[in-house]
Amino acid sequence: MLTRSQVKSFISRYPAFEDETLALHYAPRMPKAMVKETQEVIAIARKFNDEVARPLSLELDRKTHEDPNYFAPEMVKKCNEWGFYTMWVPKLFGGKGYNMPSLSYFCEELASVCLGFANIIAVHYLGISGLMMCGNTRIVKKVMNDVRKGEETGDPCIIALAITEPTAGTDVEEVDLEDKGRITCHAKKVNGGYIINGSKIFISNGHTSKWTVLYAYTDLKKASETTVAMMVKEGMKGFTLGTHENKMGQRICPASVLNFEDCFVPDELVMLDPEKTRKFTNQKVRDIKMRHIDYIVSITRPAVGAFGTGAARGAFEAALKFASETELDGRPMINHEWVQCRLAEMYANVRLGRLAYVEANTANQHRGVYNLLQMKPMYYYLKHMPQAYFDKVLSPLLDKPIGTWLLSKWYLDWQKPKDQHVCTGLGSVAKFSCTDIGVRNCQMALELMGQAGMRNENRVEKILRDAKLLQIYEGTNQLNRLNVFKSLIAPAFPKAKVFED
Repeated sequence: MLTRSQVKSFISRYPAFEDETLALHYAPRMPKAMVKETQEVIAIARKFNDEVARPLSLELDRKTHEDPNYFAPEMVKKCNEWGFYTMWVPKLFGGKGYNMPSLSYFCEELASVCLGFANIIAVHYLGISGLMMCGNTRIVKKVMNDVRKGEETGDPCIIALAITEPTAGTDVEEVDLEDKGRITCHAKKVNGGYIINGSKIFISNGHTSKWTVLYAYTDLKKASETTVAMMVKEGMKGFTLGTHENKMGQRICPASVLNFEDCFVPDELVMLDPEKTRKFTNQKVRDIKMRHIDYIVSITRPAVGAFGTGAARGAFEAALKFASETELDGRPMINHEWVQCRLAEMYANVRLGRLAYVEANTANQHRGVYNLLQMKPMYYYLKHMPQAYFDKVLSPLLDKPIGTWLLSKWYLDWQKPKDQHVCTGLGSVAKFSCTDIGVRNCQMALELMGQAGMRNENRVEKILRDAKLLQIYEGTNQLNRLNVFKSLIAPAFPKAKVFED
């Protein structure tokens, strides 16, 4: 038998036991009510698919091809009517407070029919992630109140996140690359706020959002050390909408150009800048910027993995239905061995994709940004306390400096960098593996179905276009693979260097 210290020594070797067995550690701690809650989320998604997405998605896709300038704001309103924009907002901020990992299951369900619908909703939560991770509870409360009111009044208030620039795409997702990229969105400090000049591109929901999380830089040569994160609202002077992209897929969710020309953003809407950051932590601004990005991607990349898994599942279900209804050489196609093997491989891809994004979410629940919300006492407290309690008792604290201090310290100082590396790495695993699986299953379905797979009613060609958009930029999945190396592999090998090129 081994001593306790020997056991600890052996299991801490690369790969570390706890890093590789997250579910084993977390499962006993997971609140049981999360299962029923997730079942309810999936049921809602399937009902939405039956009543909205499946009847409308192909027709909307056709309209956007006939008129590239067409987009469908009525679909944004439809999602608002179903309550999707507050569903995963914590009750403390006026939302319904459904557990965050259930959003990924929801995205898979919608993506199996139409990734465009899934993107309309998920990108809203991308914006919320950027907003929340800045830690300014006063601004979070202000914007979330607008989202809640938008649901109550029928005038949807959704949030976009603007970081991608015309000459800087994936560069802005890594501080090691940011200072080498051609950053152009400039923030000039003036009395009472910042003057913004520059553009952002490919901003999903840009044309339909009321609020946008905007990242700009006071020194374009030292972007990683001078990032300013702020909220800009629709209609602000100097903030205009450009074109929206004629995309390959996911066409009902517009990807917009945002232009800023001497746009003044007051200090009251500035969430994060070097000066504010120093009030809450002694860490380097550059390190805080990377942590902020890591938090956002560790939350959102599992959802993109669910997109890819949904695409893989949609293609599999279309191929399965076709094979069960079609005869080949005088017998049902599904009875041919080669067809069964192909369908089995497609089904395995779906299951593997789901395992990837669920594992990434488990990391967030156990050791990442969800860990406080998913602790049993906190989970049941938030679940069962009436909304009036949060509105009248706790909500006023969000306007006070203590609220921002606590949230900022929680994310900036009290989370372990090692845990964040695991969450970021597994989120990247989910993103590139699941999107690859989605495209692969669509290709296999088209090979199996032949010309029938190209017919609109079978959806496979549309799902393939939607899925390819997830990985259209080769550098995106390349960066995710490098993130996996940097976060999960390189720490065990001190001599390993990343982003050398």
